[in-house]
Amino acid sequence: MAAREPERPGKGAARKPERPEIAFADRSRLVEGVRAYGLIVAMWLRSTMAYRASFVMTTIGNFVMTGADFFTVMLMFSHVDALGGYTLPEVALLYGVSATAFGLCDLLVGSVDRLGQRVRDGTLDTLLVRPVPVLAQVAADRFALRRLGRITQALLVLGYALVTLDIAWTPLKVLMLPLMVLSGAAIFAAVFVVGAAFQFFAQDASEVQNAFTYGGTTLLQYPPSIFARDLVRGVTFVVPLAFVSWLPALYVLGRDYPLGLPEWVAFLPPLVAGLCWVLAGLAWRTGLRAYRSTGS
Repeated sequence: MAAREPERPGKGAARKPERPEIAFADRSRLVEGVRAYGLIVAMWLRSTMAYRASFVMTTIGNFVMTGADFFTVMLMFSHVDALGGYTLPEVALLYGVSATAFGLCDLLVGSVDRLGQRVRDGTLDTLLVRPVPVLAQVAADRFALRRLGRITQALLVLGYALVTLDIAWTPLKVLMLPLMVLSGAAIFAAVFVVGAAFQFFAQDASEVQNAFTYGGTTLLQYPPSIFARDLVRGVTFVVPLAFVSWLPALYVLGRDYPLGLPEWVAFLPPLVAGLCWVLAGLAWRTGLRAYRSTGS
């Protein structure tokens, strides 16, 4: 008898899903990373609270040191009535938003700027052999709760601005405040991760990274009208730090946007933050795969 051909599924037959285990593995990896991050942070918090007097003093010191930045702004306004057409409360709003966003980012992922040191001395190898995502370990390493001093100081300046300014509040403007702080923190965090990924190749590029993170938050504390248009274009379309505070804050203040941008760009920070994190994830994976250890 002739052998029968195996039956082929008809058009109505259900198709087998394409490797759903990949998506499940990615979600599991993410959950595992968040859990590991929390455990490492908890360990460093216990270590910090073992010396509470030291924690209080370093937090106060952090508060005072970062407060010197706004003292400089106040000193300038003791000689002028406006800076680039902006009053002191308006500059305080820009300062408070950018400093709060950066302070939150610095608290959560600021430790990644030490990656270059780990690459140089080979201690990154100890993180690679652990069954935990490397980025979670690097971000949570030496979690510094004293950085709350920076956030507290920034929130006080932001509170001063909101109390002093005469703003015609609408539901959208109220929503914009937490939106730009959280989105701004996410954008800064993505810049931190991209800078850390660059250190896989440069190995000693922490100052280059700091130019975009610490330097970026200093830039955003002043109105865009005092900077050259090319610089404003760069922090809008190349490294999109303008979406941290300038563009959404100008919507709250009711001011014209730089470069003639439309009003709706003020609502793009969450989208920009998401795109920045996609690029940061790709940069991190590329850098991690290129890592070849020290050979020692």
